[in-house]
Amino acid sequence: MHVPDGFINAPTSVAAGVVAAGAVAVSLRGARREQGGASGPDAVGGERTAPLAGLVAAFIFAVQMLNFPVAAGTSGHLLGGALAAILVGPWTGILCVSVVLLMQGILFADGGLTALGVNITDMAIVTTVVAYALFRGLVKVLPRTRRSVTVASFVAALVSVPASALAFTLIYWIGGTTDVSIGRVATAMVGVHVLIGIGEAVITALTVGAVVAVRPDLVYGARGLRQKLRLRVGGELVDVPDAETAPVAARASRRTVWIAGLVTSLVLAGFVSFYASADPDGLEKVAADHGIDEKAEDHAVADSPLADYGVRDVDDARLSGGLAGVIGVGLTVVAGSAVFWTVRRRRSDDASPTAVERV
Repeated sequence: MHVPDGFINAPTSVAAGVVAAGAVAVSLRGARREQGGASGPDAVGGERTAPLAGLVAAFIFAVQMLNFPVAAGTSGHLLGGALAAILVGPWTGILCVSVVLLMQGILFADGGLTALGVNITDMAIVTTVVAYALFRGLVKVLPRTRRSVTVASFVAALVSVPASALAFTLIYWIGGTTDVSIGRVATAMVGVHVLIGIGEAVITALTVGAVVAVRPDLVYGARGLRQKLRLRVGGELVDVPDAETAPVAARASRRTVWIAGLVTSLVLAGFVSFYASADPDGLEKVAADHGIDEKAEDHAVADSPLADYGVRDVDDARLSGGLAGVIGVGLTVVAGSAVFWTVRRRRSDDASPTAVERV
């Protein structure tokens, strides 16, 4: 759903940019709290969240290269807001998706530079906020189990995609550059993105379920769901001390999970992406069918060495796309990790005795 240059007029693009910048600023503060961790046995500390956040950004970048068919002549791809929010928290999730969109726009000519604020507002903020709000509501009413986390992830991801489609329709109604029937656009956008949402939900649930299975303590949305083991002693049920209830899944180290996630991202972007659907995605299809793209403009960095997810001067399509994917994953994990390590360090500095004395 990357909006190109020319779809939205300048005043609306500027306004969306202001909204996006404000949300990113607020998210930086929120991410400091998320990476500072919670107290108690189920705390998720910054030493866990920061490395995973950079990896989540890279994973979203990789999976967004995997367009899947959803209808005749139409494809879709992961947006990632729900996945990021559930794994690393909503504020950190907004930053994760924003990093991905920035890398895609600057390096790969995917999503207009003047439309960057629109894309962050639509794909990072709306999807993350809607998904996490619904996820938290579902987790509160469902049984406190790991399966409930997976089910809630599925539903939250499914709803977040048509919500993003509605958000784009609203933005286009305010500042679209062509005169179209906004009702028809809304119907078409929501219709196709409900189908795309199913794919988003499957990917999100599978990913969250996989991480919960091996390291539930690394999943932000699963905090506090661990149940104490109880044994029957003398005919009565008693709680087993925490030291004796360490889950088998915790045997997988954070480093192992991180390496496995990075390797998976590299394989998806470097190899599996070659088999992605070449059909236009939901927004591209609706734009072509309803005339939204009449005033679309060429991307400002269309001559980038990595434009359109290929490496310039590499003639073999498979090799070119694979190299571009690997480079993208590498750059995204570096950029994302740098952002989140900086956030974590700032949190540590703010909490240091010296900082407290200065206050």
